[in-house]
Amino acid sequence: MRIVMGAQNCGFGPVSELVAVSRPLGEHERVFVGDGIAAVFAQRNPDAFDDVRDTGGMPEQARSAMVDDLLRGCDHVISVMDAELVLRSVVARRPVTMVDSLFGFWQLARPPARIHELCATMPRSSFAAADRHLACLSPHERIVAAHLLATHSVVQNFPGVAERAAGLAAAGPGPEIHRTGPIVDTEGLRNVARTAEPEHDLLINIGGFKNFLLDFGVNDDYVCLLRRWLPDLLRDWPRYRRVLVCGGPFGEGRERTVSAAGGQAHCRLLRQRELLGVAASTADYLLAPGLTALHEAIALGRLPLAIHEQHYAHVFTMRALEGTLFGRGGARFTDVVPDHPLPEDDFAGTAALVELAGRVREDDGLYATYRRTFNERIERHVSLGPRQRQDGVEELRELLDGEPVHSVMTGILGTPYAA
Repeated sequence: MRIVMGAQNCGFGPVSELVAVSRPLGEHERVFVGDGIAAVFAQRNPDAFDDVRDTGGMPEQARSAMVDDLLRGCDHVISVMDAELVLRSVVARRPVTMVDSLFGFWQLARPPARIHELCATMPRSSFAAADRHLACLSPHERIVAAHLLATHSVVQNFPGVAERAAGLAAAGPGPEIHRTGPIVDTEGLRNVARTAEPEHDLLINIGGFKNFLLDFGVNDDYVCLLRRWLPDLLRDWPRYRRVLVCGGPFGEGRERTVSAAGGQAHCRLLRQRELLGVAASTADYLLAPGLTALHEAIALGRLPLAIHEQHYAHVFTMRALEGTLFGRGGARFTDVVPDHPLPEDDFAGTAALVELAGRVREDDGLYATYRRTFNERIERHVSLGPRQRQDGVEELRELLDGEPVHSVMTGILGTPYAA
């Protein structure tokens, strides 16, 4: 079977989930197609695909032609939150599975019944005609529409997912929505090499960072704030002499080392399975609260500390988990500026977080509050005993549990799916 695969070009979360789905499918021909940060991640994890087609920099007409040609020659399509790939697959009359770890997050201005009606009446003569038909939908609504249009819908369990699934089912007929547990690299987590003598004292994982607004050198006040803070982290925490900061902003050609007070923070980008090994072995773990990284930490038996939000989806995650030990302990920008307005919108909310990170970085008074409250969060986290941490991990496991994704994919593809 030839499977074309793609992921939403928004940080490392979607494409890392695609890698988790793809790796056990080695008996099939797996072709990744995409651009941007998703293509970067795919190229850095080449064992997950048989072919990587990076469409970055291509003229739109050439890009569309390449994708459509790949779809015509495939047997199945797997899309992780890439609504356009689903739409093109439907027009190409190819079976497509829509995989989504943020199913309950998408904000709808229209009732599900209206989105269902648009999907039911969508012309399938060409991608351009289908795209025009759905032009009234917001980016979030298009992702929900992609679920309704897909042959199969696979969603990762999270608070709010059951309610969203029930709402779509009530709107009219559509694909069965399969709820799964964590969409993570099961084999990689099972075989992770735990180092007896860790190379680092602290791991800080900021994820891919890049999305519809954030970029390297553009709207990156969050990263600039992190760079200002790292020397102070080394000064304030003598126990952390060897810090690793991993994330998309520190990819090839952008690595750096920060030194202060006899310690060093090495900023670079690791391959996924290498990062899993570091996460398993390093004593303390701080991460931007993306769901995939959190699920990986849980699978490794680690309770990380959430650091300040990069974008609105992180705000959504922390609110949904605020009743857990992980949620209560996490650092938030509201610790620093409690009255800063945050629009309840993905784009506007993310833009407000960018503005806030810039204010904190440039204002010495706000930065002092940021540094102090961050230290308080770290102090509280490192004071947790082994039993408390394990209870925190189990609490999240129970809340986010679901059918193993490999079992769901076995049923969808009709072939054994090793995990």
